Amino acid sequence: MDKISCIKCKNNPIYTLENNRQLCDSHFISYFEKKVFSTIRKFNLLGKSGRIGIALSGGKDSLTTLYLLNRIVMRNPKMQITAIMVDEGIKTSGDKTKANAISFCKKEKIDLNIYSFSEEYGIALDNILKKLQSKDHKANPCTICGILRRRILNSKARELGLDKIATGHNLDDEAQSILMNQFKKNVLASAKLGPVVGVKKDKRFVQRIKPLYLCPEKEVMLYARLKGFAAKKLVCKYRKFAFRKDVCDMLDDFEQKHPGIKNNIISSFMEILPMLKKEYKNKRIRTCSRCSEVSSSDICNVCKLIEKIN
Repeated sequence: MDKISCIKCKNNPIYTLENNRQLCDSHFISYFEKKVFSTIRKFNLLGKSGRIGIALSGGKDSLTTLYLLNRIVMRNPKMQITAIMVDEGIKTSGDKTKANAISFCKKEKIDLNIYSFSEEYGIALDNILKKLQSKDHKANPCTICGILRRRILNSKARELGLDKIATGHNLDDEAQSILMNQFKKNVLASAKLGPVVGVKKDKRFVQRIKPLYLCPEKEVMLYARLKGFAAKKLVCKYRKFAFRKDVCDMLDDFEQKHPGIKNNIISSFMEILPMLKKEYKNKRIRTCSRCSEVSSSDICNVCKLIEKIN
């Protein structure tokens, strides 16, 4: 029986592509990097100049994004890169990811800006959840964290004069978001998805981009492990309460039974995305009457949440 080997060399394979061809470790790394760089070119995510911020959590996705974008910026004197980390105040899991981020940026000599819920809002996420639960409020950890974290990322990116913020969202994340919006009948939220986030530009909103958009999570995880900057997947202790976890588990089950499902979701969504963005292009952008930030209503979700906490 013939020995199975990498399609490009005689080395032992470690990864099987969807066409059942296999790659060794070095050729997988090359394949993955070419996919990310191709995604950046295809959707013109970076442009030729500017200041790029990386939303850094310390997990495999954000470290991979930072590493690869830093390689691009190092070859382009017209571009600069900086990392932005938000310390939500989650004991144990948050402490580990923060340590990963600091260590990685120090090693790669990348500027790292760290902001926290405690500094910006006067209270850490762990304590926010305790406080809301004590008041008999329904406190969804992921929803609360997402609302407050996005505000810090955007406002600090503005202060730093960044042109874009790159996030580590991968293909699995996007497929989950598409289904979640369908289940919740939130078409506007779907219109804001894609490798370039948002429907229309506003000077108060720093453009977000997703370089890992076409990369399945398993590929990101393998790449990070092979490169040696993410030993294992770090899971937030609040994940078990998330609606996203249920959708993630469901999709993983479907993918195992019907390989290619996640790719098909993204491919079909990309066909209708231009129509969704066109449909909501003229939707009026409101301004929060309290903080003057972009809002979907007269009072933004951040102000509503802070009022509830206090």
